[in-house]
Amino acid sequence: MPKGFSEEEKKRVKQRLFDECKVCWQQYGYKKTSIDMLCQNIGIAKGSFYHFYETKEALFYEVITKIQEELYVTVENHLTQYPSKYGVASALKEIYAEYIAHPFMYDNKSPDFLSFINKLSEKQRQQLNENSYVGTRFMLNKPFLKLKIEENLAISILSATLNTIAQQDEMLSDPKAVFGFMIDHLIEDIFE
Repeated sequence: MPKGFSEEEKKRVKQRLFDECKVCWQQYGYKKTSIDMLCQNIGIAKGSFYHFYETKEALFYEVITKIQEELYVTVENHLTQYPSKYGVASALKEIYAEYIAHPFMYDNKSPDFLSFINKLSEKQRQQLNENSYVGTRFMLNKPFLKLKIEENLAISILSATLNTIAQQDEMLSDPKAVFGFMIDHLIEDIFE
């Protein structure tokens, strides 16, 4: 860790790097966000960055995995508050709203996102995919839910529906309204 930083300062600097990465990723994209930019924006020397993260990708990976974790907490909160298939629908609508607010991290077909993903190790890429699958599977396996269809089909349908975020600019209606309509109708066919 950097000399001259107290433990409290180290925590604050790491949190500021994390927060600034989210802001810059949204505003400029992965490729245009440089370590120099991040360090300059939070007021640390570039050399200090490497005491917190080995690479720019390590920081971006931490950001995306923590956002995934936050989304799972959101899902759990919705399901605790509304323990039913309608709670699932509500949670998915909340996730979709997050996707719209932060499409830079979920538009997995964009050149910028692909550039980031291609810099990750195979293990990191697998972990991101696994986190998504495990999170969805965990959501579906609540004691108050009963699937009408096979689990992998349900996961695939929900995933495909969430992936409509990539087409939001081409929609003739409000993307949230489109997603909400699809989920409200699909939920009846997925769950008893």
